[in-house]
Amino acid sequence: MLGFLKKPVVVTVEINMNLVALTVMGLISRLWGLSYPRAVVFDEVYYGQFVSLYMKRIFFVDDSGPPLGHMLLALGGYLGGFDGNFLWNRIGAEYGMNVPVWSLRLLPALAGALCVPLAYQILVELQFSHCAALGAALLILLENSLITQSRFMLLESILIFFILLAVLSYLKFYNLQRHRSFSGSWWFWLLLTGVACSCAVGVKYMGLFTYMLLLATAGLHFWHMIGDQHLSNVSLMCHFLARGLALIIIPVAMYLSFFYVHLTLLYRSGPHDQIMTSAFQASLEGGLARITQGQPLEVAYGSQITLRNVLGKPMQCWLHSHTNTYPIRYENGRGSSHQQQVTCYPFKDVNNWWIVKDPGMQQLVVSNPPRPVRHGHIVQLVHGITTRYLNTHDVAAPLSPHSQEVSCYIDYNISMPAQNLWRVEIVNRESDTDVWKTILSEVRFVHVNTSAVLKASGFLCQDQKFTVASRFQLSGASLPEWGYRQLEVVGEKLSKGYHQSMVWNVEEHRYGKSQEQKEREVELHSPTQMDISKNLSFMAKFTELQWKILTLKNEDTEHKYSSSALDWITMDTNIAYWLHPTSGAQIHLLGNVVTWASANVAALVYVFLSLWYLIRRRRKIYDIPKGLIPLYVWQLWVSAGGICVGGWAVNYLPFFLMEKTLFLYHYLPALTFQILLIPIVLQHLGDHLCRSLLLKSMFSALIVAWFSSVYLVYRTFSPVTYGEPSLSATELKDLRWKDSWNILLQKQ
Repeated sequence: MLGFLKKPVVVTVEINMNLVALTVMGLISRLWGLSYPRAVVFDEVYYGQFVSLYMKRIFFVDDSGPPLGHMLLALGGYLGGFDGNFLWNRIGAEYGMNVPVWSLRLLPALAGALCVPLAYQILVELQFSHCAALGAALLILLENSLITQSRFMLLESILIFFILLAVLSYLKFYNLQRHRSFSGSWWFWLLLTGVACSCAVGVKYMGLFTYMLLLATAGLHFWHMIGDQHLSNVSLMCHFLARGLALIIIPVAMYLSFFYVHLTLLYRSGPHDQIMTSAFQASLEGGLARITQGQPLEVAYGSQITLRNVLGKPMQCWLHSHTNTYPIRYENGRGSSHQQQVTCYPFKDVNNWWIVKDPGMQQLVVSNPPRPVRHGHIVQLVHGITTRYLNTHDVAAPLSPHSQEVSCYIDYNISMPAQNLWRVEIVNRESDTDVWKTILSEVRFVHVNTSAVLKASGFLCQDQKFTVASRFQLSGASLPEWGYRQLEVVGEKLSKGYHQSMVWNVEEHRYGKSQEQKEREVELHSPTQMDISKNLSFMAKFTELQWKILTLKNEDTEHKYSSSALDWITMDTNIAYWLHPTSGAQIHLLGNVVTWASANVAALVYVFLSLWYLIRRRRKIYDIPKGLIPLYVWQLWVSAGGICVGGWAVNYLPFFLMEKTLFLYHYLPALTFQILLIPIVLQHLGDHLCRSLLLKSMFSALIVAWFSSVYLVYRTFSPVTYGEPSLSATELKDLRWKDSWNILLQKQ
């Protein structure tokens, strides 16, 4: 029974020394002198702020993309013991002793280093020679721009790592398809493809381009499987479900998990809260949560409330009024109603409080038991401090004469009766009997007399094809001195329709108890005491945050080092990342000129040869002769183009459609695919176009000379890749190979 113990246990391990050597060289090239310079380098000033916020658990919103990349950078800070205390205010600022520079830059550097062996493995899985695979890896190793980008607290190297990992995983899965379907290794590589794709998208939305490419490739391969008569319907269905699980369901689940971790870590209120809804703000510790904790949940007749516009553009603001009236005549000579001003005020103030009144009763307190306001109920909104009613009528607004004025009604005993009845409509209701709730309910107010909709926004609705009706709207314009520069509120005469700017929510809320005005004013200044929880679900928070990320647009400004997508192909631009204040040492994002030019030539040669082959094949002329092995070579040529040329195209061409500030580093994922194509084209030329021994020898000699030039350029630009040694002004001028490059020279 124990006979197996009579023989020794032998474990055989195959070690690819090429992979080991490439990995070691990649680590050396990316990790050497990683803490230098000990100063903020270019976009570290941007990403470092988010790392500090993670360390302090303070909520933030970054419109550049999902949170995985930021969390990985923060992980480096956490492992290094960073406390988040550093002022990220300028490029070149010296790091304090509390900032673990090496740790913060470690993960991007590791990701950049691992891209070298990944490139080698991808070409091996594409069935090209180990010599070609080694060439691809060395080109990645000696690419100055990839080295620079991976040595600092930036995201591109992490993005490229996950992109290459996804491509390699899919190729390994596909190569196992024929003989080992549904084996353990088959499942591993298929699942890893989905995981890597989700991580790529989770770092930057640019990862979505490669994800779509792999989904299209998987769809094409499955389409070919459908035509395989050896596969049963059940087998095809199992293959389809396996791919759907690994390439769609798991990536979506992982993408959600990134946000779950992000929101779990960032539970404290911060400076970015104001762009989120009141419900979201109230779910964070501190900030609005301190104010709203313990508020009544259901709005009732007699409730004292503040109304915040859900859209929050051009800035967050609350419905507001004060004792001042509109001037009898405006500067342009137009007259006004001389009623009490109603504005939108971007700060919390006692004049933001309103009382929800039942039109059929005089009392301004909540009854016992409270009578909740439901969807469709008619209310009056009474200004808490002045006790005047919210009103709109046919008088031109002060700054927007095409719109009508909104005011609090003053009875001047003239022929202008009050029009102050509003119908409550709960936009996010589940039924027509829903109760109006604090923070949770998104409501709009429909004016009973004119069918106007209470509206606040920074712009005017353009659709005018329906019945004209006035809408209560924030025009985004500031009133003159007589209006204290507060934002104008108007009744806009526009068509019916729905927009987020029409929606309001109750942010602060208390049950009114005092019928006398003086007592009520004291009550309005006092905090609420009742205890009701208003926590949002994860999906509600995720949906809101995701929408903000996709729609929140920072004002794009021209940057000194911004560029167009056309500039990238020929590297007509560079980016100065860092300059030593005294020695003149500097770091630039500059690529290896020989590699970039070779990548462009390789892409052109591939496209030209492919078109040439296709045209001749239509004429039944096969440059790669018929037969099993030649057909396999043709398939490899097409597959390699699909991955490399396709990867370059999907990661480059979309930038021509983007309206955003672009930089050279946006091209690096596309460049990586283009570099992989160089040895593929070289091997093809050597194997199929250099037929004689003499031609092959000459071609090999040219490759050696070409690769030597790649290494020479790498060494030439190393001082501005690593930032040392510092160069003299003459040496720096010699590095300016193009007039469009901005090499910095210290003033003597």
